Amino acid sequence: MCSRPRAASVPPPLPDPPGDTTLTTTQRWTLAVVCAATAMLMLDIAVVNTALSDIAADLNTGLSGLQWVVDAYTLALAAVVLTAGSLADRIGRRVMFTIGLSIFTVTSLACAAASDIVMLNASRAVQGIGAAIMFACSLAVLSNAFRTAEERAKAFAAYGAAIGASFAVGPLVGGALTSGLDWRFIFLVNLPLGLLCIGITRRWVEESKDPNARRIDVPGLLTLTAGLFLLVLALLRGNDEGWASAQILAELGGAVAFLSAFIAIEARVKEPMLPLGLFRIRAFTGAQIGAFAISASFFAVFIYTTIYLQQILGLSAIQAGLVYLPGTMIMLFVSAGTANLVPKLGAGRMVAGGLLLVGIGQALLTVAAVDSSWTVFLPGEIIALVGTGLFNPAVSAVALGSAPQEMSGLAAGVNDTFRQAGIAVGVAALGALVPAAHAFGGDAQTYVDGMRDALWVGAAVCVTGAIACAALLADRREAKPVTSEARQSAEAVPAELALDAA
Repeated sequence: MCSRPRAASVPPPLPDPPGDTTLTTTQRWTLAVVCAATAMLMLDIAVVNTALSDIAADLNTGLSGLQWVVDAYTLALAAVVLTAGSLADRIGRRVMFTIGLSIFTVTSLACAAASDIVMLNASRAVQGIGAAIMFACSLAVLSNAFRTAEERAKAFAAYGAAIGASFAVGPLVGGALTSGLDWRFIFLVNLPLGLLCIGITRRWVEESKDPNARRIDVPGLLTLTAGLFLLVLALLRGNDEGWASAQILAELGGAVAFLSAFIAIEARVKEPMLPLGLFRIRAFTGAQIGAFAISASFFAVFIYTTIYLQQILGLSAIQAGLVYLPGTMIMLFVSAGTANLVPKLGAGRMVAGGLLLVGIGQALLTVAAVDSSWTVFLPGEIIALVGTGLFNPAVSAVALGSAPQEMSGLAAGVNDTFRQAGIAVGVAALGALVPAAHAFGGDAQTYVDGMRDALWVGAAVCVTGAIACAALLADRREAKPVTSEARQSAEAVPAELALDAA
């Protein structure tokens, strides 16, 4: 029913040749620009949180406006990344990578120049589209430059390290720029980096296309975008408008209708952006559940804990960034140190165990009170980030290793879609528990009570995700090659499954 769907498809590695494995100049520059560009777009997720209080004061907005600063970016990234991969396969990966860099750089300037919260959020949405294009092309660009298995393994390791490092230092970088200069510099710093990356891409990155590129799934893109937007909009506005109001019920109903239509379209279209047959692979499904669970809980709650550190405890932006630094650095080292343990410990144990630790960490964060010291954050934060360090390499190995090899680019795109959608939905859903009126200048105790509720819900989401992943990833000790039978299963969705999904 589906003909070998791809998203930024990754060519299979060539056999390792004997002899010299020194990187060429083109390979070195390609690796450098892809790592730098991807770190830059991931950094823009992390640096924003510590600048939110200053943004609120400067642009005269409240919590609802700040939530869209995060959600506009992540929603656009989640909705567009799979389509961007298809476009890259069709018109050229280097061309699309350059377009993504250009959009990201120009909209970074627009974000920095924003005179009100509406302009900032609109710019963030377009910036998310640029980020989606960059991310969708990154693995395919690397795979074209590094063709042997040994070269590709080293390149992907450096790529993963760049992503991990950007998350590790993101809160501190955002805090330092905001406290030392101004919140606008968290976006302005992208300008020289973006221009440099564009120049390197034009000079050193080789062009590549897929001669069998699939068609663009426009109906799938439109229904997914509309469904996610209406869901997040309803969750963000529910407290203000009333959960039983006609407006919120209409938005929730519209979200259900569009997301159901998206599933029905993906089940029937010849070349879907999201082949539903992939979810018949238990390990692949487990990886997506895990990615969504950690993003919709721990990564989403960062916005509310950071506001607590700054607005309730009175820390500056850079001080708030320093509070996160011990945990994020430990996460970076744990990720690097445990990546090779997946075959020994089993991906299922690492994913489920990591999620369980993240849940425990969030539960420990609930001890935070109005008059606490910032040190009360450290035990829960460190335990949660140790869990994140265990989780990340294992879930990536499963997400890529459980799908057919020729669909590895698509698998990476799907996994990032679930991560970014998790953040967007989590920010909105957990925000329904946090009283927006008390985030800036309201009753501190009321805000802290709401934050605790959000942390407890986040902990429950992680524990539930851990149980599901333990069941779906049982005895999966390594990312095993997928058989031709499994590939055919991933490419074919029976009509009855399509009807059930819809």
